[in-house]
Amino acid sequence: MHISEGVLSLPVLVAGGALTLGGLYLGLKSVKDEDMPKAAVLSAVFFTASLIHFNIGPSSTHLVMSGLIGLIMGWAAFPVIFLGLLLQGLLFSFGGLTTLGLNTFNMAAPAVLVSLIFIRLVSCSNATAASVAGFLTGSLPILISAFLVGLSLTLSGDQFLTVAWAVFLSNLPIVVMEGLVCMFCVQFLRKVRPAILKHQTA
Repeated sequence: MHISEGVLSLPVLVAGGALTLGGLYLGLKSVKDEDMPKAAVLSAVFFTASLIHFNIGPSSTHLVMSGLIGLIMGWAAFPVIFLGLLLQGLLFSFGGLTTLGLNTFNMAAPAVLVSLIFIRLVSCSNATAASVAGFLTGSLPILISAFLVGLSLTLSGDQFLTVAWAVFLSNLPIVVMEGLVCMFCVQFLRKVRPAILKHQTA
């Protein structure tokens, strides 16, 4: 999901950075003091999950956990994912600093959008409906993020069209894996700490 330095056009980078600044503003505004431990743990989860790669044909991909982060943190998913990407860029040169804004938007925005749609359903009384919502909350952000990454590449030049398709297709197995992981996490949290699935939507 990381787009490296020197690939994207300046307008795409600027647009991604501007959108992320808006997301960071809303995210930081929504964070309360009691949310800081959750934010720190989830940023560490994001950071660690992205380091575990799975080989798929000639390429490789990794878990992102953005859907679960959005589900628990709401708009605060923006600063959580931003911090994880910043550390990955500084420590391991994953992505880069100039692409940090766009990479953050591509991962955080779908997570927030999907969580706002399904947040009430994952905490409803119907366990089956909650499990389905948990699966969709985990899988849809990855699908949308893969599309946004491909779109970002395509908008930067027609020469990246083949790469854009490769990025999108290589992430399809992760869509299923992320859905299952998020579904099981939702089932667990509903039993042990259901209040964590009721973040503030504004």
